[in-house]
Amino acid sequence: MKQEPFVIERTYHAPLEKVWKAITDKDQMKEWYFTLDSFEPEVGFEFTFEAGEAGRKYRHICKITDVEFQKKLRYSWSYDGIEGNSYVAFELFPEGNSTRLKLTHEGLESVKTDNPDFKRESFMGGWTYILGTSLKDYLEK
Repeated sequence: MKQEPFVIERTYHAPLEKVWKAITDKDQMKEWYFTLDSFEPEVGFEFTFEAGEAGRKYRHICKITDVEFQKKLRYSWSYDGIEGNSYVAFELFPEGNSTRLKLTHEGLESVKTDNPDFKRESFMGGWTYILGTSLKDYLEK
């Protein structure tokens, strides 16, 4: 059954260019997001990373599907050994000296596992922390 996508919006006291660089530069991403071996904001670029709680790490496999410079970045989001594929989109909107970021994570219902780490609430908690605390602290420090 198709679920509504998970959507979260946050406004940062940072210019659009700074927010775009934070979500597309691997050296900046490791400061607030995940450590990536490589990352290029180009359609078709594939990247992986390990993430999760201690003792429960998962290999994430992602492929960029859409890039609009300083406006939108979207990629597939799946896990090694777990059926299903979802999509994460970051959209940026300039608002004076600030930038509003809208994150949409869709297709979570396609992930086929009973593991509680993959429940919708887990994603909500993770994205709320990542955007509301980690990225905010990084951009506004």
